[in-house]
Amino acid sequence: MEHVIKVKDFYFAYKSSPNLVLQDINLEIKKGSFTAITGPSGAGKTTLCKALTGIVPYYMGGRYSGDVEIHGESTKGKRVSDIAMRVGFIMEDYESQLVSLTAGEEIAFALLNHGFAPAEIAERTARALEDVGLPGRESYQLDELSGGQRQRLLLAATLAVHPEIIVLDEPVSAMDPDGAQSLYKLVYDIHQRYGTTIVAVEHRMDYLLPYVTDMVVLKEGRLIAADAYESAAPKMYEDPALRPLLPTLWQVKLGLEEKLSIDLGDWRCEQDALSDFKTYGIVAREGRAD
Repeated sequence: MEHVIKVKDFYFAYKSSPNLVLQDINLEIKKGSFTAITGPSGAGKTTLCKALTGIVPYYMGGRYSGDVEIHGESTKGKRVSDIAMRVGFIMEDYESQLVSLTAGEEIAFALLNHGFAPAEIAERTARALEDVGLPGRESYQLDELSGGQRQRLLLAATLAVHPEIIVLDEPVSAMDPDGAQSLYKLVYDIHQRYGTTIVAVEHRMDYLLPYVTDMVVLKEGRLIAADAYESAAPKMYEDPALRPLLPTLWQVKLGLEEKLSIDLGDWRCEQDALSDFKTYGIVAREGRAD
């Protein structure tokens, strides 16, 4: 499958620290994939996200070697604003990215910076708000929107530019489970509707299980796995420090496969698990499978 981002022999350390945050990173992000980046706290996930968007090292600075390519073109020498036309980025602290007073102005701000004509700005703004479930909210003040709606607004501002790739850094870290599931369903709908490549940093992988196609796993700045989800997950299971980061269903699935020496299916929901339980005569008791 064609890749849209390639990271080659990448090392990075921030100016303020002698220690490497990322070491010997080599990976490819497939076109049209829904890729998760996961790993323990301090593994380098956010730094990798910023490297994919050119913020690291060209905006923040630091010591680095290696390269990041987007569609075969190095990010070296590129302005972050130019990269943003192809790679949208939503930070964990999404509130810091909001710069305007109204929803319409927030979306228009990004489009104006890229030189779009007023008529096209109005059209793209209206379409982007519809795409995120906020139709007709152009005149709403930002303080009239809930936290979840402001996050959807930022997604709309990113979508309006029509990037080929959207990178999200722990977008649901401050949300309750219902809000988290709702946002990821929205992101998946956009992924399906437009064929947008999605890269999401997430340590609560249960939220991504229904959607993820590929997974990048980091630990202490090093790459543990970068592969299709079903191939990367067993590598996480082998490491006691990484195993708890797997979706609960897959901790059960891989544990059963190890215990019973069987091959179970690609579980993406509880119904998939129940189907295999029936096939293999596995009985679930009090949260366990025997």
